[in-house]
Amino acid sequence: MTHPLYVAFIWHQHQPLYKSPGSSLSVPSSQQYRLPWVRLHGTKDYLDLILILEKYPKLHQTVNLVPSLILQLEDYIAGTAFDPYLKASLTPTEQLTQQQREFIIQHFFDANHHTLIDPHPRYAELYYQRQEKGPAWCLANWQLADYSDLLAWHNLAWIDPLFWDDPEIAAWLQQGRNFTLGDRQRIYSKQRDILSRIIPQHRKMQESGQLEVTTTPYTHPILPLLADTNSGRVAVPNMALPESRFQWSEDIPRHLRKAWELYTERFGQEPKGLWPSEQSVSPDILPYIIKQGFQWICSDEAVLGWTLKHFFHRDGAGNVQQPELLYRPYRLATPAGDLAIVFRDHRLSDLIGFTYGAMPAKQAAADLVGHLQAIAKMQRERPSEQPWLVTIALDGENCWEFYPQDGKPFLEALYQSLSNESHIKLVTVSEFIEEFPATATIPAEQLHSGSWVDGSFTTWIGDPAKNRAWDYLTEARIMLANHPEATEENNPEAWEALYAAEGSDWFWWFGEGHSSNQDAIFDQLFREHLCGIYKALNEPIPAYLKNPVEVHAARADHSPEGFIHPVIDGRGDEQDWDKAGRIEIGGARGTMHNSSIVQRLWYGVDHLNFYLRVDFKSGVTPGHGLPPELNLLWFYPDRTMHNSPIPLADVPDTAPLNYLFHHHLEINLLTQSIQFREAAENYQWHPRFSRAQVALENCLEVAIPWADLQVPPDYPLRLILVLADEGRFSKYLPEDTLIPIEVP
Repeated sequence: MTHPLYVAFIWHQHQPLYKSPGSSLSVPSSQQYRLPWVRLHGTKDYLDLILILEKYPKLHQTVNLVPSLILQLEDYIAGTAFDPYLKASLTPTEQLTQQQREFIIQHFFDANHHTLIDPHPRYAELYYQRQEKGPAWCLANWQLADYSDLLAWHNLAWIDPLFWDDPEIAAWLQQGRNFTLGDRQRIYSKQRDILSRIIPQHRKMQESGQLEVTTTPYTHPILPLLADTNSGRVAVPNMALPESRFQWSEDIPRHLRKAWELYTERFGQEPKGLWPSEQSVSPDILPYIIKQGFQWICSDEAVLGWTLKHFFHRDGAGNVQQPELLYRPYRLATPAGDLAIVFRDHRLSDLIGFTYGAMPAKQAAADLVGHLQAIAKMQRERPSEQPWLVTIALDGENCWEFYPQDGKPFLEALYQSLSNESHIKLVTVSEFIEEFPATATIPAEQLHSGSWVDGSFTTWIGDPAKNRAWDYLTEARIMLANHPEATEENNPEAWEALYAAEGSDWFWWFGEGHSSNQDAIFDQLFREHLCGIYKALNEPIPAYLKNPVEVHAARADHSPEGFIHPVIDGRGDEQDWDKAGRIEIGGARGTMHNSSIVQRLWYGVDHLNFYLRVDFKSGVTPGHGLPPELNLLWFYPDRTMHNSPIPLADVPDTAPLNYLFHHHLEINLLTQSIQFREAAENYQWHPRFSRAQVALENCLEVAIPWADLQVPPDYPLRLILVLADEGRFSKYLPEDTLIPIEVP
């Protein structure tokens, strides 16, 4: 029997609990929010995603809505939620305090400027004034009209392009400048109007059968870590753990029950699917999920790989080599009953999340459909009774900030192509499982304990700051347990504060791995939620909760924190390189390096390119203090291939300069021209064509396509930079090491 290739898209919609815990989630009142992202992402990302889908009725999808997101949306709809950005936006400009003006200048450009600021001339004018002349100049020179326009544009730019045909919104976009307080008030009303349509539209499309809506544990906690923080050592046996072991599995059914009840009240039916927070699973949590009534969960291919003790290799095109293992649901067998589980294709999900935004919309859509067609062809070549299910699951909000027009052209091109493709059928997960129940079984105890990030929990535990936060949470949880009279019924404030503090997001931002310009606020919110527990119990607040969990200082060297897509123009845009790896070469390493002609290196990847940025000492130019040739040489560990020595004179015979390398890109910094070579027999170098991009202005920026290097996904590379003058060695960097690169 010939089946189509079934594809399940799952979009995960989540925001942390930004509400200050003056009162509980369950008790309505005027709420103080620390950050505006529920309101702004609500106007930009949640409604348009499914409205675009609705135009293609043959295509079915799944959307996950986290309970804490729904409750915060409802606060804004009710007009009871106020964040500092909203308060400033609704303040008459003549009444803005000095502190508010400084806050506006610092934070009202918190957006990807390529897609949300640059397309709007007045917003861009203000942004580049701040970038080029500095915040102090803005504070001294901006007039009331400048502040009013910035307040308006910060809110307007986050309204999704799908709604730009609304007459009021169209008029504001056309107006461009000279916005009044009345304009800003009406923009806020328009935001609330868009927010009010989100849940009804999801409910309507679920009732029509085109959409399946799923849920997540109440405040998005990592359930395996609530059950036992020692589960972190399943993937990382030598992980440093918190001083106190957190073991409060009794909180798991509470999170699941509250999510279930909120869902049934909002959607008029019971949920079938559960998105475990951060796709994190373990054997310990399964009985609770089954007893609550959920029928299926989803996780990541890394978790399946660990479970089956199988690493998913990909071919040169990036397609899984043993697809029949990944593209199927599994049955988790437990004494409490059975539960279906699907595992997402990590790479296809990441292409949407991190790479396609940097490509033309039609080209990106064609690339994804091409991958699915290749998988469909593999399925036809390996016929079986059980059809394949490709699961593509990812964050449904943050990626669109990097797409032109918030992803609308990409989604429309993708959905049109899929509507015309007879061999591919988009389904909800429940639709597929009900028609084709899982035939492969995983015993519960065999399931790996891990998440979508490397199949481990290192993003949320193991770092000194993360562990300190767990210890603070443990002390607060013990305090609540010591008050058995404080029940959820008679002391909801204490329990709501606990649930909020158990959310995953605080631990995500603590320590190494992730950083934003709002780390200190996340730190503050976590401690406020813990303080809320002590306050509700009339217990003294520990002194340590008055101090940050960690010092939020500027960091020096660090590894890449995510995919990057810099514009190669030699300007070193701060947003473009925000998540890049960074190596300090110059003054940050001490006075002996202050004279270094190279100050720092930045490096990162996406699925298309490897990116490098070199910051030079101020005042040096190629041929004047800076050698005019830069050589990039790639070393491929554990791979049999032709390799050759560095093709320069006077190279010192010391490691790593005496290594043999396989690829060589020579950049002439005077002309910004390139020569690309590949190693051949007898230690020779042969020229090869390259599509590398090079630009030198404020700094040197380089993009080298993976196609040039011809290496498969999931492969490690090493890179060294060598400066030269007329073919003679001058200097290499970074000193005594190679830059580690992972092909995605």
